[in-house]
Amino acid sequence: LSEIVQLVGKASLAESDKITLEVAKLIKDDFLQQNGYTPYDRFCPFYKTVGMLKNMIAFYDLAKHAVESTAQAENKITWAIIRDHMSDIMYELSSMKFKDPVKDGEQKIKKDYDELLEQMQTAFRNLEE
Repeated sequence: LSEIVQLVGKASLAESDKITLEVAKLIKDDFLQQNGYTPYDRFCPFYKTVGMLKNMIAFYDLAKHAVESTAQAENKITWAIIRDHMSDIMYELSSMKFKDPVKDGEQKIKKDYDELLEQMQTAFRNLEE
């Protein structure tokens, strides 16, 4: 997909491919990369790993569903619309890694991740209405 983007540009991709590309970037930059010099990222307990990935995959699924379910509708949802309406949520997704397991604790981190999931579901529900 990234080779196609280099050849024809991002604008010519299908909406679902744009979502795939952006979520892949999110996973690569904010999930897979760790900074061993910071206390919040020195190690990542399993619950934090699961919570982060669950929310990123949920965002992908919700975005893809929103685009596909409105593809034939008059008010179709595109990646640009999702990006504009969900900028706060996308920021929260990329900021999940900054939760410090030592300082914040497991219960608070799990609660924050669950709240973010609920915010995403509500935001996509509102966008589709």
